[in-house]
Formats: sequence, structure tokens, C-alpha cells
Amino acid sequence: MTERKRAATKAYQNPSFLNSKDARPLRILSEYLEPKSRFDRFKVEDTIVFMGSARILSREAAEEMARKGRAGDGDAAKAETVLKMSAYYEAAREFAFRLTNWSKALDREERRFVVCTGGGPGIMEAANRGAAEAKGLNVGLTISIPVEEFDNPYVTRELAFHFHYFFMRKFWFAYLAKAVIVFPGGYGTLDELFELLTLVQTRKMRKPMPIVLFGTEYWREIVDFDALARHGMIDPKDVELVHRTDSVDEAFDWVVLQLAEKALGQPGATL
Repeated sequence: MTERKRAATKAYQNPSFLNSKDARPLRILSEYLEPKSRFDRFKVEDTIVFMGSARILSREAAEEMARKGRAGDGDAAKAETVLKMSAYYEAAREFAFRLTNWSKALDREERRFVVCTGGGPGIMEAANRGAAEAKGLNVGLTISIPVEEFDNPYVTRELAFHFHYFFMRKFWFAYLAKAVIVFPGGYGTLDELFELLTLVQTRKMRKPMPIVLFGTEYWREIVDFDALARHGMIDPKDVELVHRTDSVDEAFDWVVLQLAEKALGQPGATL
């Protein structure tokens, strides 16, 4: 009777090993190498990152929610708040649209400022949507969390990424970013904002990093940067690491000027 040989399984084809704690370094490395290969293929070297709440609805969706609330179907007060906050969705959408049109007009294939978000709903959807409406490439860096329908349909299919490790996702936010636009958000947005501010403050990030805080009333209430300086927890100059505004026009002009001078090497560039 002939003895049957057991089929040998290569380590890189062994799911039980690849999903084990021993292979964690391989999984971490894959979340660096696989995105890098796609960014290289599509020549994405520079991004403009939009951050903000996944809970903010479009004006259309918010108006429908408010209509139902006024009719007694749902929480009317909450619906009115949602409607008010929807202004930020529309601002992010317009801002991303204008930045994408500007970047496409640069006619510099090697330096395209591509809109990049966390790939989810809310402000992320708004920015991806604006970029898509301008017929531009855009990036979505989603994360595996137990929330249904986290992806949005406006991300460029070839540049839709899905991460397991938050720190690898945040690496790709920071590594390619040439500007960051931060809209109102919760714990996740605050986490991302303060990590970036820490990198800039400590000069672990040496490249220029224009950061816009959009929504002055919201940010004044949520984070008192001036109080941090008054109590000596940050230097007064650290307050100036962010540019605060409520205007898409002002934010667009400021970001374009910063990018023209600091990323495109055009000192004193006019808009």
C-alpha cells in the first residue's frame, strides 16, 4: 500500500498563521506596502486631507429628517440640530470641488493634490463627493469598525483602502498630506487633529502643514486653544498652528496660497 504524502502549505498561504499574533508584523507591513503600491501606480504623491464627523448629513437628508420631526415623526429638536450642522457637509463638498478643480488645472502630473478622507459618511462623504463631482481622483482610507455602511460611494474605486490598524491608517493620512481641513467632529476627529498638531509642534513632521479648522463657533466651544496658552500648556505661537474660518472662500484662498508657496515652490504666489 502506497503511503500518501501530505500536501505542504507555504507559510504565506496559511490563513491560520497569517491571522495569528505571530504574523502581526506581516499584517502591519502589508498595510504599508499594499497602499504604497497603489499610490505609486496612480502617481498620488500629495493629498489634501478632510477630517470631520461621520454623523453630519447632507442638506437634502437633513431637511427630510427635519420635515419628519416637525410632523411629529422623530425627535424634532435633534432634527433641527442635524439640519443646522448640514451646512458643514455642503461646505466640505464645495471646498473639495474647488480644490480638485484647482489641482487639475496645475498641469503638473507628478504633483496632484488629491482629496483624501476616511472614506466614510458625513464630512468624509461630502469631500469625496465634491472631488468626484469635479471629476477628480479621490482617496478613502476606511477602517474596520462595527458600524454598518461605513463606506461612501464617491471614493475612486482604485483608491479605496480598508485598514485594520488605526495607526497605519493615520500614517497614510499624515505621510502624503500637504494640507489638512478639519470640520466639526467627535472623538475620532479630535484624535486625528491632536496627533497632527503634536507632530507639527514637536517637529517630528518637518514639512509645512497648513491646518484649517472650519467652523469657528464649534471649535471655540470644543477646544479653547487660547486657554491652553494662558495656562502655559502650549506656547502662544502654537495657537497659530491652525487657521480658523467659517468661509469656504477664505479657506480656499488661504490653502491655495500655502500650497503654492510651500509645496509648489512659488514664493509670493498670487491666486
